[in-house]
Amino acid sequence: MKKNKKKIYIIGGALVLLIIIISANMFREDDNSIEVEVEEVQRGTVIHKVNASGKIQPIKEIKISSTTSAWVTKITVKEGDRVKVGQLLITLDEKQHLAATEQAQSSVNSAEASLKQVGAQKKRMESLFKQKLISQQELESITAKHELAVNQLRQAKAALSSREDELSKLKMTAPSIGTVTRINIEVGEMAVGSMFQAATLMTIADLAKLEVQVDVNENDVVSISLGDTTEIEVDAFQDTMFYGVVSEIAHVAETSNFGTQEQVTNFKIKVRMLDVHPKFRPGMSANTNIITDVREDVLTIPIQSLTVRPEGYDKESGKKKGDEKEGDEDKDKKYRSGKEKKKMVELVFIVQDKPSGDKEVKGNKKGLFAIAKPVKVGISSETHYEILNGLNEGEKVVNGSYKAISRDLNHNSPVRLDED
Repeated sequence: MKKNKKKIYIIGGALVLLIIIISANMFREDDNSIEVEVEEVQRGTVIHKVNASGKIQPIKEIKISSTTSAWVTKITVKEGDRVKVGQLLITLDEKQHLAATEQAQSSVNSAEASLKQVGAQKKRMESLFKQKLISQQELESITAKHELAVNQLRQAKAALSSREDELSKLKMTAPSIGTVTRINIEVGEMAVGSMFQAATLMTIADLAKLEVQVDVNENDVVSISLGDTTEIEVDAFQDTMFYGVVSEIAHVAETSNFGTQEQVTNFKIKVRMLDVHPKFRPGMSANTNIITDVREDVLTIPIQSLTVRPEGYDKESGKKKGDEKEGDEDKDKKYRSGKEKKKMVELVFIVQDKPSGDKEVKGNKKGLFAIAKPVKVGISSETHYEILNGLNEGEKVVNGSYKAISRDLNHNSPVRLDED
């Protein structure tokens, strides 16, 4: 008797489980809807930004170098010192240049004495010529000697001026106020320099006026204008926002990895910083967001809501999986492979309680449908697009999941809302 009851319980439990499984399958077959997330089309502000990273650099930076080669005898400043105009920075060995200057001065003295002597001779010869005691030829000869002496004096004075200039440059002074940011030489080392190629001995920069130099892609640079407000984030100052304005846009591109698949064409942009922290240092890494456009009180949708389909895709009616021999995935592959080329259009899916058109769409317990609507977008922010036309305020657009938007949804597809 007990065994029979046990069998009855087992058979009954199995029947209940079978009924549950069959009911679940029937429900699944009847509900072919796709789970989606929605957001209402609202009015708001869209701010378009161009992001670029770079380094902080001083707006004004002066490199101190020598035009002549000499030994360094004195350095009067150290890195980090503030200097003013005319302050002595570096002194070079003067011995050879002092000797050369004295020699040039001696040449000037000799030329002056020679000119004085020839001048006296010329006066006597002119007097004798008036008395007709010498010939015209003799007068012309002494005149030529006088002109030669004058020119020799000029040459000697020019050489002296050059030597004095070289001597004065052995004492290098600050041409502008600023901070000594780098010293590249030590006392006792040779400062190698010439008029056309001189080594940098010291660098002075005005750290009160800084800029961020960034590289912007050629596709983004066309939207940037001088004076655009810029948000600046410095890596060394976390959670602190600084601001600046675009002060310079390069007219010539800089190309890297030329001739390869990684070739990149950028333009150098300079952003003058409005807030300069006293602890900023040249070379610090910074990230900029250049605000190129602001649209207020416009219709907006989430960025992820916008998708593309081949032209005419929005006319496809939602169907159950397996109702047609060629599925959406096969169509997508055909479109992407180029076998069936069509113009791509930008669109969004809105959710409403009835399908578009006269066709009856089955398999939806919730009574909601995704309707494809082509749209025209304007600028974009980090999270939203501006809608120029195609949508009305208050309509509910699908903003998730990514798989649903990019692949699963068709025009009139049955959908259900994500309850979470």
